[in-house]
Amino acid sequence: METEPELLERLRDGDEEAFVMLVDRYQQPMLRLACTMVPSRAVAEEAVQDTWMGVVRGVHRFEGRSSFKTWLFRILVNRARSLGTSEQRYVPVDPGPAVDPGRFDAAGAWAEPVEPWADASDARLDAAAWAPAIKAALDGLPPRQRQVVLLRDVEGLSGSEVSAVLGISLGNQRLLLHRARNRLREAVTAAGGRA
Repeated sequence: METEPELLERLRDGDEEAFVMLVDRYQQPMLRLACTMVPSRAVAEEAVQDTWMGVVRGVHRFEGRSSFKTWLFRILVNRARSLGTSEQRYVPVDPGPAVDPGRFDAAGAWAEPVEPWADASDARLDAAAWAPAIKAALDGLPPRQRQVVLLRDVEGLSGSEVSAVLGISLGNQRLLLHRARNRLREAVTAAGGRA
């Protein structure tokens, strides 16, 4: 598989195959993120399409000060915000505690240690069975929390990259990620899983 710098160089030279390879690599992650920012899938698809057009037009100006992925997602966020302003949706934010205080002892440590279940092969099969519940919980997150979780935990961007893509502070990014992960953990626990 070719590296991003190789594909970018080919794209700068007008190679359509390089463009197709980049679209194959990033189309679905971009659509997932755009869906969290606009009220309909059609608007999300339009934002993604506009982003790709922006990439083709601007690839010669990409200087590599960030990764291509970060640059791509930042373009997408800007396009989605522009398209979504006329159809903005507002979701009330629950101002409650980020984490149930009962999960910790007086010293601030976990009252009950978290079990490392993801490493066992049986647990991996269990995890696949939990995918629909986790997806539903993810879809139920407030948009900004969902965006941070998608970029950090699904797309693998660093905290500073997510902050740059979404235009938020690193501290806000950490808070949103913490709250989102806690809500996802609570949803899995409520559905009968281990957290």
